[in-house]
Formats: sequence, C-alpha cells, structure tokens
Amino acid sequence: MLELPLWAVFPLTLLLILLAVEGGYRWAKSKSVQNRKEKEAPVGAMVAATLGLLSFLLAFSFGLSVDHFNARRVALLNEANAIRTTYLLAGAIEEPHRTEVRKILRSYVHERLEWTGVEKPGGAPPGQVLLQQLWTHADAVGARNPGGVDVFLASVSRVNELYFERTMAREGNRIPPLFWVVLAMVAVLAMAAMGYHGGVAGTARSPVMLAVAITFAAVIILIADIERPGEGWVNVSQQPMIDVRDWITAAGR
Repeated sequence: MLELPLWAVFPLTLLLILLAVEGGYRWAKSKSVQNRKEKEAPVGAMVAATLGLLSFLLAFSFGLSVDHFNARRVALLNEANAIRTTYLLAGAIEEPHRTEVRKILRSYVHERLEWTGVEKPGGAPPGQVLLQQLWTHADAVGARNPGGVDVFLASVSRVNELYFERTMAREGNRIPPLFWVVLAMVAVLAMAAMGYHGGVAGTARSPVMLAVAITFAAVIILIADIERPGEGWVNVSQQPMIDVRDWITAAGR
C-alpha cells in the first residue's frame, strides 16, 4: 500500500472493495440460480466474524500510525530543545569554539528544516557533517577543560543522539509491508463475504455497500497519509524548530 502514490490509494482501495462486494454478490446469485441456496443465518454469523476481524486490524493499524506520528512529534520537540540548550551552554566555553559551535548549530537548524521541506535547500551541509564538526569542537573544549564542561559535552551528545532518533522516527517507523498485505486480504474477503450475504438474503444491491466502501477507503488513506511524513496532508508541525531558528536569528551571536 505504501508503495502506491498517495493520491492513488483512495480510488484504488475503493475500486478493490466494490469489486469484492460485487463479486461476492454475483457468486451468491449464481449459486441461487443453480438451486443451491444457503441459509442466511449461518452466513450472516460468519460475515459478522470476518468484519469483526477486519475492524480489529483497522483499529490496530490506526493505533500504530498514531504512535508513529506521536513519536515524530516528541522527537522533534526534544531535538529543538536540545539545540536551544546547547546553543546557550556554548556561552560557557572559550573562543573561538563558542562562535564556531553557535555557527554550526545555526546551520544545523536550517538543515533540519530543509530536511522536512519547511525551507528550500539552501546549501546547508548534511546533518552528519555538521554533527561531526560540532563534535570536533566539543572534543577540543573537553581536552582543554577536563571535567569543567561536562554539561556542555552532555548536551552536544544529546543533540547527536536525537539526530538518529528523529531520523528513525521519521524514516524508519513504518507499518510492515506484510501487515498491509494481510489487511488487504482480510478486507477483500470480508467485503466479498458481505456481498455474498446480500446475495444469499435475496436483497437488491444496497447503496449502503457504497457507503461502507467509501468509509473503508477513507480510513486506509488516512493511515497511509500518517505513515508518509512530508507527503500528504497530516504532518507534524515543525513550529518548535522554526521557533529555535527565529530565536537564534534574533540572538544574532
């Protein structure tokens, strides 16, 4: 599912569900014509069980995607706070490291905003390069002041840790592909069973079937959107990092 363009998820899911419902309905009607009718009650019980399982998988998938969304939001906030703290603590180290560390942090904030698409690429060095430069200055400061700048060094270490934590939260936390395959399989079978039940019951094609298909497709695209940060309509606000950028710019040093 996540390999599809986001704009194609909704119509393709809707089409798949409608085809499954129609296929189940026609199969039931075909069996009825051949005088091999089934009783409605047992079929209805099995359909209810299948739809219940589908509902559970949908709820579980949505829960996973919300957890991933919250993880990205927390990682962003923690990283912004760590950068701000390190920038302030740089005032306790000697020159020229103080100026260079703050310059690196200023570039690092812009790189973080470019990475998330808030700012257009402006030539900022990659994040890992900037962190290596930051560590070079931190090592030099620590060597000249053994035990005297432990708080600053811990803050630099925290910025480095949060780089990888946030990268993992944004690019690594995904619902596994196999889970999408199982969800699609269960959805097709459940909807086909629902259409089959309608055929067994002898009812005409109900508009409710379309409503069910649209509802299911809407939930699927919402989950897929949350799982693709930076591409769709549901994204973590980058305001904490923007605030840090504006604060550093206003500090002017």
